[in-house]
Amino acid sequence: MGPGESALGHNGHMHISARVDYGMRALCELGAQHRVDPRALTTGEEIAQAQSLPWKFLEGILRSLRQAGIVASQRGADGGFRLDLAPDQITVADVVRALDGPLAAVRGERPEDVKYAGASEHLGEVWIAMRAAMREVLEHTTIADILDGAHSTRVTEFLESPGAWQRR
Repeated sequence: MGPGESALGHNGHMHISARVDYGMRALCELGAQHRVDPRALTTGEEIAQAQSLPWKFLEGILRSLRQAGIVASQRGADGGFRLDLAPDQITVADVVRALDGPLAAVRGERPEDVKYAGASEHLGEVWIAMRAAMREVLEHTTIADILDGAHSTRVTEFLESPGAWQRR
């Protein structure tokens, strides 16, 4: 979510930006390479091709991930990208925050800073609970977990909950 965006898109669905989706896919590629050789570099073009991503858009994403200390880069003919941290040290929350800002915002403000009156007095509590649920998943899921398909018990419970896989 970008600054000022709601966790829910305009149609009421959870919104995961293309930047976060592409960034996670690129990090999974780099995570797989890290397991083979932690020092090896992969070009942005190779990442883009492996994941069918537009290179020019991915380039800016990788730059943001580098600035956040998640990836390292080297210029030149033998240049490319690699993880700057081990796959088990990079959470999905780290990536969302690096690319889109805070996990949850209400009109650009922290949920605890938004005040409601009258009939909506307790609405802020719902936004705070939503942020806590997102944290439960995003802060406890790493690149290594995704590569291994090994989710935490809580994430597995969410995946197995009635209706989790149904659109509403």
